[in-house]
Amino acid sequence: MIRGVVKTIVKKGVLILVLPLYALYWMLSKGGKTDAVFSGFSQFLSIIPGKLGIYTRAAFYHLACPDTSDEISIGFLTLLSHRDTTIQKGVYIGPQCNIGKCKIGADTLIGSGVHILSGNKQHFFEDATQPIQAQGGAYQKISIGSDCWLGNSALVMANVHDGCIVAAGSVVTKETPKPKIIIAGNPAKAIGDRITKEQA
Repeated sequence: MIRGVVKTIVKKGVLILVLPLYALYWMLSKGGKTDAVFSGFSQFLSIIPGKLGIYTRAAFYHLACPDTSDEISIGFLTLLSHRDTTIQKGVYIGPQCNIGKCKIGADTLIGSGVHILSGNKQHFFEDATQPIQAQGGAYQKISIGSDCWLGNSALVMANVHDGCIVAAGSVVTKETPKPKIIIAGNPAKAIGDRITKEQA
């Protein structure tokens, strides 16, 4: 109980300390390039080590990102690229991750080196006469369900339903077919079911 009280006091104290930083972000983002400014602040926050970094990132993202809890843990050198990212209570994100535009459900675990892209249409390439860089793209807000586990170095560019496990190193190119399955591979496919315990 004492530990919980101390933790709450520390979190509130860090939140107060982060308020000027958030105010600076808010003022700079009024120029129209919200995501560019947000990404810059995320890079700065990512290099703060230890518990101080975890509490500072949680406080800032709670203020800056819509419907984001302050009861989250985001590891060292992890970057968020879009302000329109929602992280719910109890989420753990390991070190050295790249998190795009997404919603991450409660109590989800994300290993180190995981990349969550803002969909699979960030770059259009249909016109072979034009450079890919000049063809633009579209960002999509990816949904990662609650109680999921994304293993180390997974690459996710499509929705993942509640309770799913994505094996380490997997590449998720299509939405998972249903909740509580285990997927693996490149491209990732179902290899098991958490409910029936069956293995493919």
